Amino acid sequence: MRIGLVCPYRWDRPGGVQYHVRDLAETLRGLGHHVEVLTPAEHEESLPAEHVTFAGRTVPIPYNGSMASVQFGPISAARVRRWLREGHFDVVHVHDPAPPSIGLLVLIIAKGPIVATFHAATVRSKWLAVWGPVVRPWLERISGRIAVSDFARRLQVEHLGGDAVIIPNGVHVRVFAEGPELPGRARGAGGPTVGFLGRYDEPRKGLPVLLEAMRDVVRRHPTARLLIAGRGDPDGLRTAIGPELQPHVELLGELTEADKAAFLRSVDVYCAPNLLGESFGIILIEALAAGAPIVASDLDAFAAVLEDGEVGVLVRRGDARALAAALGELLADPDRRADLSARGREVAWGYDWSVVARQVLAVYETVVVPGSGAVTATDDDADVLAVSADDGPGHPPRRRRVRR
Repeated sequence: MRIGLVCPYRWDRPGGVQYHVRDLAETLRGLGHHVEVLTPAEHEESLPAEHVTFAGRTVPIPYNGSMASVQFGPISAARVRRWLREGHFDVVHVHDPAPPSIGLLVLIIAKGPIVATFHAATVRSKWLAVWGPVVRPWLERISGRIAVSDFARRLQVEHLGGDAVIIPNGVHVRVFAEGPELPGRARGAGGPTVGFLGRYDEPRKGLPVLLEAMRDVVRRHPTARLLIAGRGDPDGLRTAIGPELQPHVELLGELTEADKAAFLRSVDVYCAPNLLGESFGIILIEALAAGAPIVASDLDAFAAVLEDGEVGVLVRRGDARALAAALGELLADPDRRADLSARGREVAWGYDWSVVARQVLAVYETVVVPGSGAVTATDDDADVLAVSADDGPGHPPRRRRVRR
């Protein structure tokens, strides 16, 4: 099967959707399929030499305290059209198709079987409340819909209409299950360690709640340490840690993929104190695969991965006292940690890419009609939806006619 994957986010900037598309492409190729990826990037030379096509650069737009990448207009449309015509795809798979990026352009221009995966994780979105009715006619061109979790499914049902089959994010389980630990930080050696991985200056990741909890944890476990990995402002973080907790905290900075796996194999407990905005929680699957017992906030997406507390400990989100109690109890109970580690490894195999990719292929097979020919690009002139910077975020997009 010839498959075209569309990633709307910068390929050269780490992110969950980018990793998802990359790993899905690699797995499908390993199963004998021809797979091409269309994606934006900051620098074209940062893309792999084969199977990945540069769609141009994105424009960052500030919205809701973060930056949304927008890529739209006639130049991007021309790149999409050329990619579709040269690809001769049996099916095109678009990720996060609703925002004004190349994914939506594919829906406007492509003619043929289209599958879409919804990754978004906002309970109520002002942006989608405005944008949803405008893009819905093009979303109706999607032949098969996938959501990475029930949370993501509910979002697209509420704002965009239609329904979706749930297929979770995938993980290369063996990468996390096997290999060395971080040098000098073997699990079970020395004082107990708690791990946190994420952008630590992003409030929704919940690191301040974990820091508050660790102040109680170290009173009960004086040799306990907190290992923090990720991106952010280290000086601001050290101020938040404070002198009392500082001896118990180590900042590891941003990790490579290999070091991330070693990090998860090293910690005695992995903590995910996130407050909101998680549609799935791929880091939890990676931690389970690495054998790390987990304490996580009770977000719907996390509860689903941890099977409502059967393979990990769930605590009320934002509750530092409850988090401290859960961490302290787990660090004091090596038998329970060993049980959670064994059960977690078993559960993680259900999310291995060898399983997930075949579920995605099953969706492709439901939308591809034998003998119908390849996906094509429309030839007629049409309205291309353009977002004017003068409108500003949160305002309804305006239509203007663009002649191709």
